[in-house]
Amino acid sequence: MLGGAGVLLGVAAAPAQAAEVSYATECIPPAISGLPPVQGTTKVEITAPAEAKVGDEVQIVWKFVQAASKNPDILDLEKDTVQPTGTLKAAGAQTADIAMQGPRQNPPIPKNSDMKLSDMKGTLKLTAPGEVSLTPDAYNINVNKPISTDTKCTPKETVKPAATIKVTDAGGGSGGTTGGLPTVVPTLPTSVPTGLPTGSSSPTPTPTPTPSESETGGDAGGSSTGGGGGGQGDFTGKEVQVPYECKTPIGDKEATSPVQINAKKNGGSFDLTVQFKKSVMDSPADIPKDSVKPSMEVVLGGADKGTVHVEGPTNSEAIKAGDPIEIPDLTGTYKPGASGESTLSPGVLTVKALGTTTTCTPTKTEVSLTLDTTEQASGASGGGSTGGSAGGSSTDGGLAATGAEDHGALKALGLVAGTALLLGGAVFTFMPGRRLR
Repeated sequence: MLGGAGVLLGVAAAPAQAAEVSYATECIPPAISGLPPVQGTTKVEITAPAEAKVGDEVQIVWKFVQAASKNPDILDLEKDTVQPTGTLKAAGAQTADIAMQGPRQNPPIPKNSDMKLSDMKGTLKLTAPGEVSLTPDAYNINVNKPISTDTKCTPKETVKPAATIKVTDAGGGSGGTTGGLPTVVPTLPTSVPTGLPTGSSSPTPTPTPTPSESETGGDAGGSSTGGGGGGQGDFTGKEVQVPYECKTPIGDKEATSPVQINAKKNGGSFDLTVQFKKSVMDSPADIPKDSVKPSMEVVLGGADKGTVHVEGPTNSEAIKAGDPIEIPDLTGTYKPGASGESTLSPGVLTVKALGTTTTCTPTKTEVSLTLDTTEQASGASGGGSTGGSAGGSSTDGGLAATGAEDHGALKALGLVAGTALLLGGAVFTFMPGRRLR
């Protein structure tokens, strides 16, 4: 923490002055939080030399006395994750915007408790004799876990000067000073969330449905069937609407997503591609590179039984807030475990993001693709056929940490400010006051 006395660099400073000022403030939480603007009162104390002379560089300290709002009842903020920055206005004999910054130092801040912000410090090179007043202006609160978010706060009224430096020309002089004070911000940085399923790769164009020799439609939602040993190699599934139930730290959520399963014959096996339709949204926050990975257990029926694991790549590039998000295609290999007509339906969807795992379970089965299959050694019947690299998933529709002893990231998923799930054709952002898009 910074000391309360202003320091005159390279020159003896006159006695420091410290005064408190308060002002109405509006703070805008990060967009991902879904929280409305917060109106409150900032109280701060500005410490600066009472007098100095032209040419001196003086150090100024901005101390937050009291935050106008508590950390919301959403997320515990970890130790040393919060950093304030701001602007102090100099006026009078000279004008300047003084950049202020505090260290990323804070005690753990529990939900629904007072915000604790470090002291900010800045310097001003004095260039003209006379009185220089110092007035607090806008400031920003950055929280860097689980992802970086900013809460921006601006004055909503004319702020009184918090301190005045008496600047003399050459050989010292007394300096009158005005007591004044800046103040602390209303509201809290709220952190977010968390697990945004996303991927940066574009969805593979959906092939035009190709009727096969045995077309099965019907109530089951079955689609093209492909002969296990015939000449057809590509099989296009039917787009089905899958109702999902997702359990999140902020309650159960329901959403329906359009999904399509396609297959390409590869010897006695099939290369599967699961596509989520119309799955583009704008990212509500910065998403780091390689931080989100989706997967699914495709459910087998008919002649065959079990599941096939398919997964997509992590986002290959960081996604900036406001940039489009797309779910990549999920791929895997289906090795039949039985001969006959086997059906493939979208199953449990798992999204790993920032050290957490979110799982969504279909409330009913919808068949997307039917294939004529021939039993293969060590095939899927009654078990799981995992194509591609294995990725653990929870099949109980719950939420689990993926080996992260760092439970802060898991708590981030509980952030009303952040659990966003991309379920194919729609992006379901679970935030208060927001409608599903």
